[in-house]
Amino acid sequence: MSSVEVAKKKSKAHQRYTTSDGRPCVGVTTVLGVMAKPALVIWANRLGLQGIDSTKYVDALARVGTLIHYLVECDCKGEAPQTDDYSPNEMAAAKIGFDKWVQWKSQHKFTLIASELQLASDSLQYGGTCDIYAEVDGVPTVLDIKTSKGVFDEMKTQVVAYKNLLEENGKTVGCCRIIRIGRDSNEGFEDVTIGSHDLHWTRFKACLALYWANQNIKNAE
Repeated sequence: MSSVEVAKKKSKAHQRYTTSDGRPCVGVTTVLGVMAKPALVIWANRLGLQGIDSTKYVDALARVGTLIHYLVECDCKGEAPQTDDYSPNEMAAAKIGFDKWVQWKSQHKFTLIASELQLASDSLQYGGTCDIYAEVDGVPTVLDIKTSKGVFDEMKTQVVAYKNLLEENGKTVGCCRIIRIGRDSNEGFEDVTIGSHDLHWTRFKACLALYWANQNIKNAE
């Protein structure tokens, strides 16, 4: 991946979204930052007890995760990836996960509609970037690619928030899925179809209300 592509991926976390009339929007991942993440605390504590610097550990895995995500994106678009900035070890680790993606895709009828689709909600004033919007086995599907050790609650709610963004912008969504691709041979692979869309949507709106309440309190003090 070139330096330009690396910068692009890093900037996604700080993407600025606006409504159709120019009002600034908060991002989905920022909103869900108000949720408690006990699994993350337990994981960091476990690394600490093993004498492992969690920050350095995360940075190393993040590079591999970013590369996997990029390879998947290129595969969906039919583009040749540029990976000169990555080491042979990073490429070897990423290939393990990417090969699992290729195997999964070969088992489904997959037609890309859009990738890295940036959308905003005029009604609720939030935005997000959908990894993949595609027809999977004939069903319009929002797919979120996660390179992580597990699928956590906030991830499921995140994808449902993307579903609403797509629908508000005139797209049909029949299914929400998370494709979790491990960053090494131990982290595995999961295809998770998300149910209870209404409940996840209710939770997202509650998180959004809490986010703005926190912001209003911060601005008032």
